Amino acid sequence: MAINRLRFKYRSLVPRWAIFTIDTFIVLVALLFAFLLRFNFHIPEHELQLMYISVPVLLAVRIGGFFLFRIYAGMIQYTGSEDAQRVAIMLALGTLFTGLLNFISLKLTGSYLVPFSVIIIEFFISVFAMSAYRLGVKLLYEELVQVRKEKSNVIILGANEYGLITKKTLERDPKKDVQVIAFIDNKNDLLRQKLEGVSIYDSRNDLEDLLQDQVVDLLIIAVPNIPASRKKQVVDTCLKYNVRVLHVPPMSKWINGELSMNQIREVKIEELLERDPIQLDNERISKQLIGKRILITGAAGSIGSEIARQVAGFNPQKLFLLDQAETPLFELQQELKGELPGEKFEVVIGDVRNKERMENIISSFMPHIIYHAAAYKHVPMMEDNPSESLLTNVQGTMVCADLAVKYDVENFVFVSTDKAVNPTNVMGASKRIAEIYVQSLNQFLTEKNIEPNTHFITTRFGNVLGSSGSVIPQFRKQIAEGGPVAVTDPEITRFFMTIPEACQLVLEAGAMGKGGEIFIFDMGEPVRIVDLAKKMIQLSGLELGKDIQITFTGLRPGEKLVEELLNTAENTIPTHHPKIMIAKVREYDFSSVRKEIIELIDLFNSQDNLEIVTKMKELVPEFISNNSVFEKLDQQAAN
Repeated sequence: MAINRLRFKYRSLVPRWAIFTIDTFIVLVALLFAFLLRFNFHIPEHELQLMYISVPVLLAVRIGGFFLFRIYAGMIQYTGSEDAQRVAIMLALGTLFTGLLNFISLKLTGSYLVPFSVIIIEFFISVFAMSAYRLGVKLLYEELVQVRKEKSNVIILGANEYGLITKKTLERDPKKDVQVIAFIDNKNDLLRQKLEGVSIYDSRNDLEDLLQDQVVDLLIIAVPNIPASRKKQVVDTCLKYNVRVLHVPPMSKWINGELSMNQIREVKIEELLERDPIQLDNERISKQLIGKRILITGAAGSIGSEIARQVAGFNPQKLFLLDQAETPLFELQQELKGELPGEKFEVVIGDVRNKERMENIISSFMPHIIYHAAAYKHVPMMEDNPSESLLTNVQGTMVCADLAVKYDVENFVFVSTDKAVNPTNVMGASKRIAEIYVQSLNQFLTEKNIEPNTHFITTRFGNVLGSSGSVIPQFRKQIAEGGPVAVTDPEITRFFMTIPEACQLVLEAGAMGKGGEIFIFDMGEPVRIVDLAKKMIQLSGLELGKDIQITFTGLRPGEKLVEELLNTAENTIPTHHPKIMIAKVREYDFSSVRKEIIELIDLFNSQDNLEIVTKMKELVPEFISNNSVFEKLDQQAAN
C-alpha cells in the first residue's frame, strides 16, 4: 500500500494530461517551424492554404502515436534511455505513416499532402524537443530532491573489479548522494593511480591519514577473501574515527549475478574475532574418517552440527546424528540432504542418559568413532539444576564411554570446556568429572592391555561464537531493540573461537590422539566483554551514550571473571599443530573414580542440591563456587 501511494505521488508530480499537452504543443511548434525553415521564413500563399490541411493531419498522426505508445504515462522524472528510445520509435513510425499518406495523396489528387522536407524537419525537431524536455524535468527533479538524499563520503577497500562494481552500485542508489573519495589497496602497482577518476591509496599506510584529513562516513570492503587479521585492522582503524564499515558479499551470493545496495552488509563482530584459516592435516584426518561409521551425540547443537558438516566432507561410510532435540535435528537433516546422499547419514532421536536406548543404538550401528558433544552447557541454568547437570554431563558421558568399550569403538572424542579448569560452577565441575572418568578409563584399558583398546581423547576449548549460549546473539538482539546492552561486569573477559575453527581442531585432535590426552586449543587473546559490546554498537552505526547505553548487571551464579584453560598445577606439551597442546593432568585410579561417580549419580534421586554439589566438590577439590548459593559449602569445608 505504501509503495502504491509513493508511485501515485511521483506520477502526480507531472500529471499525464500535462505531459500530453506539452507533447502536443511541441509537435505543433515543430510543424510550424518546419514550414518556416522549408520556405526560408517566407511561406508562399498557396503553401499557406496547404498548411490548413497538412498541419491538422500531421497533428492527428502524432496524437494517435501518443495514445498508441502511451508515452504520456511514464514518470518523466525517471526518464532513461528506454524512454527516449520509445519516443524516437513512436515519432519515426508516425513520420513513415505520414510519408505513406503523402504517396496516397499523390496518387489520388496529383499533389503531396505535406512536403517531404517538412516531414523530416518536424521529425528531428520533435525528437530533440521531446527528449530534451524530459531530460530537463529529470535533472530538475534530481536537483530538487538532492537536499533530501542522505549524503556520504565513501572509501572503497579494493581497487579491483569488485571495487569498481561497488562504486557503480553506490552511484545508482536513488536514496543516497554518494561520493567515492578514494580507493585503497595494498598492490604497489596500483598506488597513486586513478580508477574512474578516483585516486588509489595504500591501504596499509594511508588509511588513517585519509580518515584524519577527510570527512568519511563509510568504508566498504570490496575484497572477497580479505584475511581476518587485515579486516580487523581496517575495521579497528575506522571505528576509531566513527566510520561505519560495510562488506561486499562474494559474487556467488549476488542476486542474478548483480550487486545491489541491500546486499552490502554490515561487518559482523564474529568476523573481527576470527583468525586466519587453520592449516589442517587433512591427510591424517581423512585416513581416520574415510569409509568409517561415525556417531555424533548432541548432533543438533552448535558444535555437534558443525562436526557433522565437517565430517561429511571426508566421505565417511555413514554418519549417525543423535540428539533429543527434535526440531533442530530435523533442520540439520534437511540441510545435510543437499550435501550427502540419503544412505550416507541417519538421524536418531535418543538421550545419552538412557543406557538401554544408547546400547541399542551403538550395538545396531557399530560406529568406529564417537564424537560426544551432548551436554548441558548453560552455566546459570546448571547452577540452579545440579541434578540435571550430573545426569547429562556425567552419567551421559559414562554411559557412552562404557558402551564404546563394550562394542569396540576405535576412538571416543569427548568435547569438554575451559570451564572444567578450576571450576567455579556446577556445569564446569560436571564436565571435569566426565573428563576424569574418560581419562581414567583409558588408562585402565591401557594398563590392562585390553584389546581392542578404545582410545579416549578429550578436547577442551572456550566460548564459541554464534553458539546458542554465546553472548553475541544476546547483544545483537538488545542492540536491535534499542538497548540497553547488559554486561555482567566491566572487567569480565572471555576467550572466543569460531564454531568451524573449534570443530576443525576437534577433528585434528581426534586424529592425532593416541588415547588419554586432554587437548587444549590456542584460543588467542582474551576479549573484554564490555569492549565487545562497544564494538558491536559501533558496527551497528550507533553511538554509545547517545543512541544506546551499556548497563552492568553483576556476575551471574557460578560465573568466573576470567576463564582459564589450564589448572595452575598443570603444564602443557606441544604437538605438531601450533594451535593444539596437550595438558598434563593428574591421573586417577579408575576403580575409585568409578565407585565415587556412581555414588554421585545415585544422589540424583535425592534431589538434594547441597548433597549433590558437596559430592561433586569431593571429586573435584579445586571446584570453588563463585557468586553462588553453594559458596557456603566451601566456607563450611574451610572451617
